[in-house]
Amino acid sequence: MCGIVGGVAQRDVAPILLEGLRRLEYRGYDSAGIAVLNPQGELKRLRGLGKVQQLADLLEADPQPGSVGVAHTRWATHGEPSERNAHPHVCMDDSLALVHNGIIENHETLRDQQRAAGYEFRSDTDTEVVVHAIHAHLKTGCNLFTAVRKATEALQGAYALGVIDRSEPRRLIAARQGSPLVIGVGIGENFIASDVFALLPVTQRFIFLEEGDIAELTRDEVRVHDRDGQPVEREVRLSGLSADAAERGEYRHYMLKEIYEQPRAVADTLEGRLLGDQVPAEILGNTAPDLLAGIRRVKIVACGTSYHAGLLGMYWLESIVGVSCAVEVASEFRYRRHVVGEDTLFVTISQSGETADTLAALRQAKQLGYAASLAICNVPESSLVRESDLVLLTHAGPEIGVASTKAFTTQLVALLLLVGIFEKLHGKGQAEYDLVAALRKLPICMERALESDQHIVRLAERFVDREHTLFLGRGEHYPIALEGALKLKEISYIHAEAYPAGELKHGPLALIDDTMPVVAVAPDDRLLEKLKSNLEEVRARGGELIVFADEGVNMEQRQGVTVIPLPKADPLLAPLLFTIPLQLLAYHVAVLRGTDVDQPRNLAKSVTVE
Repeated sequence: MCGIVGGVAQRDVAPILLEGLRRLEYRGYDSAGIAVLNPQGELKRLRGLGKVQQLADLLEADPQPGSVGVAHTRWATHGEPSERNAHPHVCMDDSLALVHNGIIENHETLRDQQRAAGYEFRSDTDTEVVVHAIHAHLKTGCNLFTAVRKATEALQGAYALGVIDRSEPRRLIAARQGSPLVIGVGIGENFIASDVFALLPVTQRFIFLEEGDIAELTRDEVRVHDRDGQPVEREVRLSGLSADAAERGEYRHYMLKEIYEQPRAVADTLEGRLLGDQVPAEILGNTAPDLLAGIRRVKIVACGTSYHAGLLGMYWLESIVGVSCAVEVASEFRYRRHVVGEDTLFVTISQSGETADTLAALRQAKQLGYAASLAICNVPESSLVRESDLVLLTHAGPEIGVASTKAFTTQLVALLLLVGIFEKLHGKGQAEYDLVAALRKLPICMERALESDQHIVRLAERFVDREHTLFLGRGEHYPIALEGALKLKEISYIHAEAYPAGELKHGPLALIDDTMPVVAVAPDDRLLEKLKSNLEEVRARGGELIVFADEGVNMEQRQGVTVIPLPKADPLLAPLLFTIPLQLLAYHVAVLRGTDVDQPRNLAKSVTVE
């Protein structure tokens, strides 16, 4: 859950590595470091606690020229955030430097063995056992590539590695198991990184390493071996992203930019996928009609925001299509016994496609005998996409803010497209026609929902000094309440929880007083009157209500009740439209509280460890 950049070039790599780290800041981190082999054959390392800018300041004060190097931003797993635990890590004689993403699960056993062999440890991390293991193999006469390969054979867990050695100053070794790693192919230079964004300023040509791959990079060549040690050819792919694809532009924060990009992202996700009044199954792949023909049940597995999207997908699949659907958190799915029907489609949802628990769940599902797998994902080159039978890409574009916004709404659009496909397969044409007609209107409706921003800026001031908030929704808007609570707690650090409004009297009412705002989502649907009754229960106990309601809903604004009207829209689209003001509320509250909106504490964008 951190960032790797490395390179071997004909020019100084330190500025390239530093820019790569800046482009990986969105992933979340607590320290940063760099190691470079200088022209004198010395391995020089600089590390610092805090932001990449602090590392940049260290480099400005003590420049480190060299054509081979590795750099890293760390998100602490083993050992507190500190300079001594920051990467890169080096061996005892400072001849070898290594950066690592992932978790080495058997690090304690390896640590005991290495201490017995005379190795001393200068950090609390699991990573240090890897650098010592490689060093031990080098002492037997192995070259660096062989030493890395032999060392990884003893590792249990997940890793992406970048390794340099002063005895082989024109070489960089990379290895990948369970954590993503890409190779950027240049002219007279080659690079590694955790994702393509880090390397877009220097190349648009990438090799995506497979599980178990080990790669050897020089200035002029990239050689890849698979987990069995056999040379393999991995496709060089051209990225369609430009170097400025992830720039903030005129916006104060990436999160705000991404909130406002949602109408465009939704339009891009729909483009080419609506054929007349139908959603063709072939948008999932040419084999989709055959694979889906016998599907009668759906299992959705995801984490965090993507899990909330899956919950809403369950409502839609069961109420619109009549297909039985269950949703589960990926980290729980992995550790229980399952009853699997042969007519069940296994759906995974992930923004990055590298979420460790979701990816592991997919691999487990393949062994359990599900009929087929479908990935809903934003990254076409990701592991989740490559390992699934069917794929539905969301075209959200780069999402840098840790708190997901446009990835969430495009995932919901993808799920509605899946509903449309099932409508076609099950022969319920009228419902499908309504769905497609509604989807065509969605980008414009989202533009109108963004106009609520002016009201929410003022509303946010009422949350600045609060420490708790309750979110309420009913039916398919309960997942939207969950997502609203998650956004507020992620970036403003206000404790927020969400409940189905009908559950208030089963416990949550005990929390209600005049210090806890209660945010409710009130669409004009079949459950509106039930919701109103639940909200009266809050007012009767002195609770302050903030209600986001459809225009035309008869809700009186009075003392203790603030009503924020939203444009009336097709009931099918309402969950997507109510999402927007909740995102804006979280954003403006966080800004007023002075938190780090795009990089909230303790969180990472891509959760690539369990």
